[in-house]
Amino acid sequence: MIQPQVRVGLVGTGYAAKLRAEALVVDDRAHLVAIVGHTPEKTAAFAQLYPVEVMSSWQLLVEREDIDLVVISTVNRDHGAIARAALTNEKHVVIEYPLSIAVNEAEELIALAKAKNKLLHVEHIELLGGLHQAVKQYLAQVGQVFYVRYSTISPQHPAPRKWTYNHDLFGFPLIGALSRLHRLTDLFGEVLTVNSHQRYWEIEAPYYQACYCITQMCFTSGLLAEVIYAKGETLWLSERKFEVYGEQGGLIFDSDTGLFVQPESTTPIEVGNRQGLFAKDTRMVLDYLAYGTPLYVTPEASLYTLRVADAAQRAAQTGLTVRI
Repeated sequence: MIQPQVRVGLVGTGYAAKLRAEALVVDDRAHLVAIVGHTPEKTAAFAQLYPVEVMSSWQLLVEREDIDLVVISTVNRDHGAIARAALTNEKHVVIEYPLSIAVNEAEELIALAKAKNKLLHVEHIELLGGLHQAVKQYLAQVGQVFYVRYSTISPQHPAPRKWTYNHDLFGFPLIGALSRLHRLTDLFGEVLTVNSHQRYWEIEAPYYQACYCITQMCFTSGLLAEVIYAKGETLWLSERKFEVYGEQGGLIFDSDTGLFVQPESTTPIEVGNRQGLFAKDTRMVLDYLAYGTPLYVTPEASLYTLRVADAAQRAAQTGLTVRI
């Protein structure tokens, strides 16, 4: 039996949206019907690359009867409102993390998707990447894990005036960059307490030129994890490092190289590249819609990590330890 094409509306014209569009136009199971962007100029330029109709607003896009699936790849602030409207109009929804920048709204959206019997998929391609798969492969060999450090520091000179440096559009750093925490909750389970501190270097509101956020999490297992997320002009050296320390050994990943360290040996770890993950996520969504193939992550799992990120935000604002 030939499955009907999934008719798709795309909200967004940035990096993730471009990769989504590329994946959709080469898959016979999908038809990219319409797009809408954050700015008319970028939307018009985007539409020149693909045979697609340009819409003037996402509100009109989600109401179209010839769209089955809405893919949301736009600024974080608008995720919740667009998802709610799409689900209300009986559409399936794929959304880049975070589902919402507000926990209560994310909870409501999951309930709405269930009530409408529609797919609500929150993308977390960090779980599909080579680093995460390598950690999973070696994790049992390090023994009881007691400490993890995950640092992503990105100097930018000058910092761009774009939505990722905008308080309102991006949100709290570890909500906007939820994958930094989600990698840990996927690997190590439930969090007990959270401490967090942040600093911004402000320019013209609501933009900033740099941010530095450090969060410590104590897991119910006793594991202590430290996450550093920083970007912008006041930083001088890039770092992308993931370290796992266990009682029998350690895993050290620095950029795209990995090591498994034990008392008497050090073993290189092959780390797969990060290319093609949005396309893989898109294919898995289409597999789910066509055949019911289970997806690799649930919206409830993303929601749990959002609760942890929200606790980090409250801890940073109050200077207090927050219990999950």
